[in-house]
Order: sequence, then structure tokens, then C-alpha cells
Amino acid sequence: MNITTVGIDLAKNVFHVHGVTANGNVVLQKRLSRQRVLEWAIKLPPCRIGMEACSGANYWARVLGAHGHDVRMMSPQFVKPYVKSNKNDRNDAEATCEAVSRPSMRFVRPKSVEQQDIQSLHRIRSRLVGQRTALVNQIRGLLNEYGIVLPQGIRHVRSCLPELLEDAENTLTMLARESFAGLYEELRCTDERIADLERKIQCLFRHSELCQRIARVEGIGPITATALVATVGDAGAFHNGREMAAWLGLVPRQNSTGGRSRLLGISKRGDRYLRTLLIHGARAAVRVADRKTDARSIWITALKARRGNNVASVAVANKNVRIIWALMARGEDYRSAA
Repeated sequence: MNITTVGIDLAKNVFHVHGVTANGNVVLQKRLSRQRVLEWAIKLPPCRIGMEACSGANYWARVLGAHGHDVRMMSPQFVKPYVKSNKNDRNDAEATCEAVSRPSMRFVRPKSVEQQDIQSLHRIRSRLVGQRTALVNQIRGLLNEYGIVLPQGIRHVRSCLPELLEDAENTLTMLARESFAGLYEELRCTDERIADLERKIQCLFRHSELCQRIARVEGIGPITATALVATVGDAGAFHNGREMAAWLGLVPRQNSTGGRSRLLGISKRGDRYLRTLLIHGARAAVRVADRKTDARSIWITALKARRGNNVASVAVANKNVRIIWALMARGEDYRSAA
């Protein structure tokens, strides 16, 4: 049995595999436990193995690739059209095997352990920032019930809450003071954890020559640069900068038919966290563009006056991604606009 292509449906404990020959004849349909997958892969002759880009896929791509297999990961949305009849694990494995053999299929590059380490820091930081925002909103909302209104912004909560707890003349009861003291302590601990994660990200940034080259682009800082390197990895996977911008959802959606071209808002595909960092950084560049006289700033100022701040910010984020693709794929240094 000369197996050339295999599709694996990944799961927590039970994996399904589907293998075919070069002529497309089905010669393998098997159900494996998690412990037996590696043993089976070692005995299997080197072949192309397809799997969906899902939880655990990067680990299995590295493990199977280390034993001589050509492992290809695909977005689940590209595999779904090949599922026949009802959806089950066996049909999913068959669909994966069929999808990975398509010459026009788009593949996802597996992440290295180093990339996953950096991405883990960013994911934890993002969760803590969201929890801190919810905590601050809860503090402000509860204080409003006692007739105490704080200005918007986390810095006002940090500075005003200790004074409110020490002020014996306000409307807070003893029980309320104990509750708000606990919330303030929770806020302080969350701030410390976020600051610790940001110190680790800064350390990674200082030790990465690629991240420092990327951060020379206006609107890109250490956090965005490290997130880009962790998420993109090898920019050579994209043919050009526009393809990378489309992968991040920074290009218009299309609803075209009958020769009519209709462009809508940005597609918002890809990594939402990374796209948010890019657009926030672009907003900072747009805000200070009118104070500069270089060609890039003049273009930003004119676009802002013509289309507004939001469109200009997305356009700058799109341009930054194209520039970053050139820096990563070609190894070039950033040349600022004259």
C-alpha cells in the first residue's frame, strides 16, 4: 500500500485518519487514540499529511514533520466545502485529505515553539487588559450608585479611589468601603501582572533584531512588533504585501457580480488582536501627521481631510503591513519618507 496523502481529523483523545494513493484510491481509514498517533506516524512512509489549523495543530505539525512527513495545515473554512453528506470525524478526515491535495489550496505555516511562547504572553496580556477594563467599569458603576461620579479613564480610578476610601465624610458605608478596598487591591494586582508581562515582551523585543527593524515604522511599537513576528513568522508565505494585508483583514470586502464591482468596509478577517494593535498604532501616526512635513505625513494629512480619521487610520495600517512585509520577506531596513 503506497500511501501518498493522508488527512487527519484532530481531536482531544480520538483521531481519525484517511489515506489515499497517488491515483486517489482509498487504502486507509483508521481510528487512533492519542497515544498511538505518533507510533503510527513513525511506521508510515514519508507522505503529505493534511490537518485543520485548530487547537494542537502546531504541536502535531512539528512532531509529524520531524519524522519526514510533509505536513500542511489549512484553515477550517477551506476544508468545510469538501465534507460529504453529514459531518462526522471520518468524513472530516476524508475532506481534509481531499482538500490538502488541491493545487490551489492555501496553507497555514506551522508556528515554532518560540513563536508560541511570544504569542502566549500576548494572549495572557490581552485577557488581563480586558479584565482590567471590566473591573474599572464595575468600580465606576458601583460608585455611581452611591452618588460618586469619577471621570472616565483608568488613571482617575487609580488616583481617586484611595482618597475616597480614606474620606470619612462621603456616602460610603463601612461594608462598601471594604468592598471597594478589595476591588482596588484586585486592580493593583492586575496592573502588576500586566506590567510584568510587558517587561518580558520588552526584553524579547530588545533581543530581536527583526522586531527592532519593524519598530522603526511609524505607528509600530515593541508590542505590535513582537506580536507580528509571533503571528506571521515567515513573511515569505505571502506573495506580496497586499496579500498579507488581506490576510489581516485590512482590505475592503467585495460583493461583485455581473461585471459590477462593489467594495464594502474592511473584511476584518484574520487575527483580531493583531489588527487592533496595527490600527491603534496607525491612529497615533495619524494624530501627529499634521505636525510633520515629510511625504508620508502630507499623504496622511490629505487623506484624513478627505476621508476622515477612521479611514485614514485603516489606510495607514494597511500601508504599514505592506512595508513590514518587505522588511520581513526581503530583509531590508526601513527607509523613512524624505
